[in-house]
Amino acid sequence: MKLKLLSMSCTLALAGWTPASQAAVTFNTFVDSSDLSSTLGNNATIGFAYAGDKFVGSVYYGSNNNQLYSTDLTGGNVAKFGSAISGFSGEIYVTSSLGIGGYGPRDVFAGSEAAGRVVRVAHDGSTQGDFVTGLTGGVRSMAFDPYGMYGNQLIVATNAGNIYTVNNTGSATLLANVGEDAEGLSFAPQQFGTYAKGTLFVASEGSGTLRAIAPGGGITNAVTGIYGAEMVSFVPLNLGSSGNPVEGFYSANYAQNVIKASASDFTPYLGDAIVTSETYHTVHRVHWSGTSFDVSTIGQFPAQPEDGIFVTADVIKPSVPEPETWAMVVGGLMVLPLFRRLRSRQG
Repeated sequence: MKLKLLSMSCTLALAGWTPASQAAVTFNTFVDSSDLSSTLGNNATIGFAYAGDKFVGSVYYGSNNNQLYSTDLTGGNVAKFGSAISGFSGEIYVTSSLGIGGYGPRDVFAGSEAAGRVVRVAHDGSTQGDFVTGLTGGVRSMAFDPYGMYGNQLIVATNAGNIYTVNNTGSATLLANVGEDAEGLSFAPQQFGTYAKGTLFVASEGSGTLRAIAPGGGITNAVTGIYGAEMVSFVPLNLGSSGNPVEGFYSANYAQNVIKASASDFTPYLGDAIVTSETYHTVHRVHWSGTSFDVSTIGQFPAQPEDGIFVTADVIKPSVPEPETWAMVVGGLMVLPLFRRLRSRQG
């Protein structure tokens, strides 16, 4: 919801935070405003996702609101991606499949707050169509379960507070209802307080609550009082390990551009939750001290934070084949010697 800007005279101290003496996280422009404007006539960035050989994003109301765009891995060569999506408007959210859970690698999925449906776009943008329909509430956030606690399925949250699991055929199952909009979601890469590795967390801007959602649908208020909580994203444990410059943290910087912080900025926070505030335009670290969750301020956005993602070695490298694929590969390797012997006899 774009009801902007509460007075900055409302200090973080009033919100229960002590600002860091010096921002540990700094941002640089990744996708330039002029490139977005020249291609779309719109630089009001909202969604942003890594899709293997490209990034894919979206923009807010106005020109090309329902048209996704792509960039190369340096943030350049902005181009329209796929076709304009009929019926989509407002905030458009995007994510990309991981090649697990029966999903193909790097297809792009888009959902709109104006519609309870998700569209799948082929990785190359050549085809697209409805994947999930009939959800209660407009789509507010989406991500794939990378750890398997939720079956490696697509998780979709709506402005009605519904959290769904979606399998690879597009069949949606209600997992939980948090009672309010859930605009951010992510998965813990290790045990986080009393919550197991892989646990799903959702953030709600209205109440500033970070909630844990168990695989059986149980809901726990993990952290409260993060006012304007917009996005939650856990810092991966191997962030920066590949040395690939693509690694880092990316975010839509509404209503200007897309920005990036280097992987090294987050190495002190591996395994922690990063939550951005739409109210204060700040970046917060949620850390388990051993007895409680501590919230601290580690950065300031140039404008207003929207979708944010970490790109790591795990998502850059090709996905690990599923068991069925390994069986085919091994079967093929076993057949090769026989084929060679037959050819030698024929020769």
